[in-house]
Amino acid sequence: MTMRNIGLSIYPDHSNEQEDEQYLLLGEKYGYTRIFMSMLEAKDVEATKKKFQHIIKFGNKHGFSTTLDVSPRIFKQLGASYTDLSFFEELGASAIRLDEGFDGMTEAALSYNPEHMIIELNMSNNTGYLDNILSYEANEPFIYGCHNFYPQVGCGLDDDFFIECSKNFKKHGIHTAAFVSSQCGTHGPWDVNDGLPTRESDRYLPVEVQAKSLFMSNLIDDVIIGNSYASEAELRSLSELDRYKLTLDVEMVKDISEVEQKILLTENHFRRGDSNSLVARSTQPRVKYHDDNPAHDNDSEFEVGDILICNDDFGVYKNELQVVLQPHSDKRKNKVGAIKADELSLLKYLRPWTKFNFESK
Repeated sequence: MTMRNIGLSIYPDHSNEQEDEQYLLLGEKYGYTRIFMSMLEAKDVEATKKKFQHIIKFGNKHGFSTTLDVSPRIFKQLGASYTDLSFFEELGASAIRLDEGFDGMTEAALSYNPEHMIIELNMSNNTGYLDNILSYEANEPFIYGCHNFYPQVGCGLDDDFFIECSKNFKKHGIHTAAFVSSQCGTHGPWDVNDGLPTRESDRYLPVEVQAKSLFMSNLIDDVIIGNSYASEAELRSLSELDRYKLTLDVEMVKDISEVEQKILLTENHFRRGDSNSLVARSTQPRVKYHDDNPAHDNDSEFEVGDILICNDDFGVYKNELQVVLQPHSDKRKNKVGAIKADELSLLKYLRPWTKFNFESK
C-alpha cells in the first residue's frame, strides 16, 4: 500500500494571489501536501506563466507538490511540446494531468520525459485506455491516475462505475486520486459550481465523510478537495481522520455505563471473519471485560447503524460489541449508541476482519 495524501485545489484564473497564499498556508498547517490546478486555457501566455509560476513556487516552499490539469489544446497555446515539458518544469509543477487522452504511444513516451515529471491520467473511464498505454512500455513509476470532478449536480460518477474505473488502475498498482467537495467552497474552473466531487453520492456529505469512504474503498490513495476555498473547520476535520483504518462517528445514549463507554471508545475493534448479515461482531471485549452490565435501552427494535453491547442476561456473550446491519430485537443486548446518519454508507466497508474504531465528537 502506498502512502495516502490529502490535497487542495486553487484556480489562479478565478482568484487572487493573496487569498491563494493564505489558503495554502492554512493547508500547510493541517498537513496538506498536494495542489491541483486547472490550466485548460491560456489567453495570455506570459501573464498565465507569471501567475501560475508565482503560486506554484509559493506552494513548493511550503511543502506542496502541484499537478497542472492540461489538454492537447493547451500544449499548442503555450508552445509546449509532447517531447519537451520544460515549460511546466519552469512553472515549478511536479506533474501534469492529461484531461484528454492521446493515442497511448504518446502518453507512454511522455512518461520518459527528462524533466522527470509525473504524468497523471484521467481515471474516469472504464475502457482499455490504461492497458493501451502500458502496452507501449510506459515508465510505470511516473504514471499516476486521477479521477475527474463534476461541477454539475447529478453528473458525478455512480458508485459502481467509480469502482470499475478505479480497479482498472489499482490492479496495476498505479497511484490514484479522486476529489471530494467542500460545502463552503465557491471557486472552480467554470461558472457552474454545484460542488466538485468525483462521485455523485458524495456531493452534499461532510468533506471528511466523503474522504473516509474514498480511503476505505482501498482504491484511492490521495483525496483532493475539488473546490476552493474549504473552511478551516473542513480542512481540520479532513486532516484528522485516519486514512488507513475505518473510524465511525457515534452518538452515545444517555445511560451508557462506564464499562460500555470504555469498550466503545478505547478498544481497537475488528469484525469476526465468520461474518453474518445481522450484525458485525467485535468479540474480544467479552474476553477482556467481565464487569457487570445491567440491561438498558433495549425495549425498541434496533436499527441499522445502532451499536450494541451484550448485557448480563447474555451469558458468555456479555460485553461483546455488535454493529447492527439488519433491524432486530433482543433484550439481551443494550443499545449504547448509533452511527451518525451521514456515515451509514460506510457500513459496507465493515468487511470480515476489518479493523475499526469509534469516536464521539
